[in-house]
Amino acid sequence: MDQLDFSAVGEKIKELRKQMGLSQKELSHNICTQAQISKIEKGEVLPLSSTLYLISKRLGVDVNYFFDIGTTPRLDYVDETLRQLKAARRNTDYHTLKQIVKAEEKNPLFTHHKKNYQMLLWHKAIYTYEIERDFNRALKIINEAIDLTFDTVYTERELEIYISKGIFYYEEGFIDNSLTIYEQAFKAINQLPYLQDNTIKSRLYFNIAKSLTDQSRYDASIAYCKEAIDWAVQQDNLYLLAHFHYHIGYNYELQKDFELATQYMKDALMIFQLVKDNRYTEYIQNKINNWQK
Repeated sequence: MDQLDFSAVGEKIKELRKQMGLSQKELSHNICTQAQISKIEKGEVLPLSSTLYLISKRLGVDVNYFFDIGTTPRLDYVDETLRQLKAARRNTDYHTLKQIVKAEEKNPLFTHHKKNYQMLLWHKAIYTYEIERDFNRALKIINEAIDLTFDTVYTERELEIYISKGIFYYEEGFIDNSLTIYEQAFKAINQLPYLQDNTIKSRLYFNIAKSLTDQSRYDASIAYCKEAIDWAVQQDNLYLLAHFHYHIGYNYELQKDFELATQYMKDALMIFQLVKDNRYTEYIQNKINNWQK
């Protein structure tokens, strides 16, 4: 796989900048810091794909111009871009996600490789739904992404994309559709001999549990959460562990069993504090205090 030589790109950026009579400060304006431009020109850092896109626009060239300069095995541009997409997705930073996709959708490193292009389509579907709120178009794009590589058995990546499709249905209020997708994905994921990313299964457990709760199937939701907790402990995986305890408590809360709800909420609170995630601690503590009153 071709990889981009950022030393060559940095030199070309510097050359174009000087040809246009721009200082580093002028080039960096509203894009990044002047220090960042300096490091990019020296080939010291790997710029965000969205940053490279904005730099190319200011310099009056297409971003693909930089991909024609030369390649080297020194840096893996595709892997870095995929890492940025994953980070933006996990942080629900959909505008950054959109910037990255827009910057790469004509890049031959992606368009000429099915799996790389699949990643762009997947994230394009996500921002199409999350930013543009176009449910039907998002579904069309995500189906196209899956069809690029799907044969007879879902791969780990295809399952992640398929789960996103379920999330679109869930967010639109089509709980039956989302649950069908999640359950099909759950069956498929259990057929995989090995998972590179265990958090996929954790997220799938949680999505199923939420959907069951929305259908007032509280006991089934609790059962999935307990199974997820056992699985997470076996995998030595803390990801979403606090959320599973909280969700069990939430199911009991909806059934007015505040004693059991308190027990599981306290467990959730302890785990959130253990992993130093304080986003929900005050909210959960207030619930517990109100029930105790």
